[in-house]
Amino acid sequence: MSATMERFAARNPELKDRNVLVVGLGRSGEAAAWLALSRGARVRVTDHRPLHELGDAVERLREAGAEIQSGGDADELVQRSDLLVVSPGVPLTLPLFSAARAAGVPVWGEIELAGRFTQGRVIGITGSNGKSTTTSMVGTILRRAGIPGGTGGNLDIPFSDLLHTDSVDSVHAIELSSFQLESIEQFRPDVAMVLNLTPDHLDRYPSFDAYGRAKARLLEVQRSRDFAILNADDPEAHRFEQAARGRVLRFSTRGDVPAGAFVRDGKLILRTDTGDEALMPVDALPVPGEHNVANALAAALGCRLIGCTKEQIVQGLEAYRPLAHRLEPLGEIDGVSYFNDSKATNLDSAERALTSFPPHSVHVILGGKDKGADWPALATAVVRHALSVLLVGEAAPAIRDALGMLDVDVFEAGTIEAAVREGAQRAEPGEVVLLSPGCASFDQYPNFMARGDAFKRAVRALNGEGLNA
Repeated sequence: MSATMERFAARNPELKDRNVLVVGLGRSGEAAAWLALSRGARVRVTDHRPLHELGDAVERLREAGAEIQSGGDADELVQRSDLLVVSPGVPLTLPLFSAARAAGVPVWGEIELAGRFTQGRVIGITGSNGKSTTTSMVGTILRRAGIPGGTGGNLDIPFSDLLHTDSVDSVHAIELSSFQLESIEQFRPDVAMVLNLTPDHLDRYPSFDAYGRAKARLLEVQRSRDFAILNADDPEAHRFEQAARGRVLRFSTRGDVPAGAFVRDGKLILRTDTGDEALMPVDALPVPGEHNVANALAAALGCRLIGCTKEQIVQGLEAYRPLAHRLEPLGEIDGVSYFNDSKATNLDSAERALTSFPPHSVHVILGGKDKGADWPALATAVVRHALSVLLVGEAAPAIRDALGMLDVDVFEAGTIEAAVREGAQRAEPGEVVLLSPGCASFDQYPNFMARGDAFKRAVRALNGEGLNA
C-alpha cells in the first residue's frame, strides 16, 4: 500500500449506520450532509432558520433520506448523535457544542469531514486577504499542468463537493477561512500557505490574537515532511513560524529569501533545493498590484513544491484571469475606468486596492457593515491615492468621523447606485471609480457578490451597456 493510501486508510472514518448531525444548512452544510449520506450515515440537519427559508435543499435532502429540522434542544440533539458536523458560519461557542464536548461526541467542520475521505494531496491557503486569488491561481496552474483535482473550499465550491474529482493522483487547491480552521483535527494539507494576517472578523473573535490562533491551526496540524509557506513581508509572520510543524519557506516582494520565492530584477524567482529559477517578468502577470505579485509568488512556490515544472507554472500564471469582485476591471466610460473590488471586506484589502492605482487618481466607494475596523489606519492610502471618498451603508458615519478631517472630499452617498452616479460626475478621463468597501455587505446585501453585482448594474446604467472593456 502506498504512503498516500496508508494515510487515507488511517483517517478514513466509518460512517455507515452512524448518526450524523449537520448544524447549519448553508452551502457547506448541505455538501457535508450529502457526503455523509453517500457514506451510509443516518443524517439529520438542524438550522436556526425556519424551514421555509432554507430553499430547495430541504426537499432534496429529505428525498435522499435526511431528516431536516429547525432548531432543537441541545441535549436531545447530542443524545441522538454520534458525530456533529458544523458549518463555518455557526459559532462553536453555542450550547449545542458544549453539550457535545461534555458527552464526548466529536465536533467536526465540513473541511475536517471532507479531509477524512480525501485520497489526494491538498494545498491549503489561508490569510486575511488574497486567499481567493491565490487559490484560483494555484488551481489554474495545476489544471493547466494536467493534474487532476478540485479548486474550492471557502472559494465557491465546498471541499465535500470536490471529492468526485478525488483520486490518489489528485491535488486539491482549497481556500480556508478562520471559521473553517476552528474545527479541524486531522485535516492536514501537504502544502499550507498563510498569506498575511491583519485585523478582521473582530465581531466574532474576542481579540486579534484569537483570530490569529484560528489561522495558525492550518500549520499546527502539519507534519515535518509537509511544507509551510509564509509571507516574509508580513509583520505578523512570526506567530506562524512558531506554530509551523512543516518545513518553512517564504515569499517576498521586497527582497531575497533563503528558500522560497521573491522578486529580483523585475522577475519572479523561485529558490528551492535545486537552485534559483527565473519564472517570468512581473509585468507579464495578468493582474495589477503588488499584492497580486505576492499572491503569484505564493502560488508558484506551492505548485513547485507539489511537483509542477517551471514551464507549467508560467503557463498557468499567464492563463490566470481575475476573479469576479476581486479588483475586477469593468471597462471605461468617457475615459473613466471602473473597478469592482466588492470582496474587499476589511481595511487591509481596501488599502491594497487603493495602492494598486497611481496617486490622486481614485474615487473610492467605502462602507457597509462595519466589523470593528480601525478606519484612521486607512488615512495614508486615502490621502495618497484618493481624490474623493464616497460613503455607503451603516458604517458611513464612522468612516466620515475618521476620514472627514483629511484633505480629501468625503461624500455620504448612502447607496451603491448613488455613489456610482456621484463618482461618474466627479471623475475626469484617466481617473478611476473603485468599489472597495472595507466592510461586510450584510447591512444592505446578502453577500459581497450581490453588492458587486449591484455596482456592475449601476455602472452599466451610466451609459447603457456602452462600456469599453
